[in-house]
Amino acid sequence: MKALTARQQEVFDLIRDHISQTGMPPTRAEIAQRLGFRSPNAAEEHLKALARKGVIEIVSGASRGIRLLQEEEEGLPLVGRVAAGEPLLAQQHIEGHYQVDPSLFKPNADFLLRVSGMSMKDIGIMDGDLLAVHKTQDVRNGQVVVARIDDEVTVKRLKKQGNKVELLPENSEFKPIVVDLRQQSFTIEGLALGLFATATGCNISLRPRCRQASRFVFHLSSSGLSAWHSSLHLIKHSGISPYP
Repeated sequence: MKALTARQQEVFDLIRDHISQTGMPPTRAEIAQRLGFRSPNAAEEHLKALARKGVIEIVSGASRGIRLLQEEEEGLPLVGRVAAGEPLLAQQHIEGHYQVDPSLFKPNADFLLRVSGMSMKDIGIMDGDLLAVHKTQDVRNGQVVVARIDDEVTVKRLKKQGNKVELLPENSEFKPIVVDLRQQSFTIEGLALGLFATATGCNISLRPRCRQASRFVFHLSSSGLSAWHSSLHLIKHSGISPYP
């Protein structure tokens, strides 16, 4: 990686801090406003320079289409307990990073979420497991999602009809969560892709003592067995035993 100029480092630090604080990159207009540029076009030129130096990737067609390549090299961020009212990927929620290739999942995983509770145990999602999540709001009924209701984050199966959302558990001991969109704040934080079941007595966040999860359990949104079989050798080379 080529050395950054002082101004480029300033832009890079702003992007990184904005992602840590809000969970998303800034727009060109936000960069220009924060750093005193005359127009968003000036911010765009600095972004192109950072892309040429290999520290960011510009995703075309998106106002916030900026990806930090250096952060990706650290691995997927592991999100633990989420404080009320704060972005899911705020820096204070990240317990560490886990070295797993995001492209093992389709679509790519953006972060890992530590599961709390047993409401989804009937499909193998246990308390303390690590859920691979793609950050998106483009989800369909029947998919397992990470959702925020008011200030609470939960993992459930989605059922939406009109102004009513039901978040369905996979455990008969738990009741569905019913959300009235006219009265409650509701946000989809991401789509569940797959699961790492943690080894007994091994907390994956305590790197480097425990660097690997015990097994890769399943693809919740796999497009087919062919995609799964094509990734098996990648999983094995990562030191993870696939669970059929």
